[in-house]
Amino acid sequence: VRMNVLADCLKSIINAEKRGKRQVLIRPASKVVIRFLRLMQKQGYIGEFEVIDDHRSGKVVVDLVGRLNKCGVISPRFDIALTDIEQVATDLLPSRQFGYVVLTTTYGILDHEEARKRHTGGKLLGYFF
Repeated sequence: VRMNVLADCLKSIINAEKRGKRQVLIRPASKVVIRFLRLMQKQGYIGEFEVIDDHRSGKVVVDLVGRLNKCGVISPRFDIALTDIEQVATDLLPSRQFGYVVLTTTYGILDHEEARKRHTGGKLLGYFF
């Protein structure tokens, strides 16, 4: 029984990255997983990814570029106020120059910098750097 689809997804990406693989197959796919991957892709941490519809929960094939050091899920999804975003980023990320904390907000799934621009807090999903 899968408890957290996003956690499984990120763990398999990290394991493939450590092994030096070029691609990784993720199943099951979900909307949250795809949005999280889209955010990682926008920041250049992963390459292209393709969603495969198998009339079940779906699969995702992700191309790895070897830039990802670590990614993970924060569970439970703690509430983060706008004023606390900076402190959470300091706690989770190795430095101020790189890495992203991912929040789910009323504007969708955003990284912490975008959330600050849009002046919104949200719930903590995970991080990557």
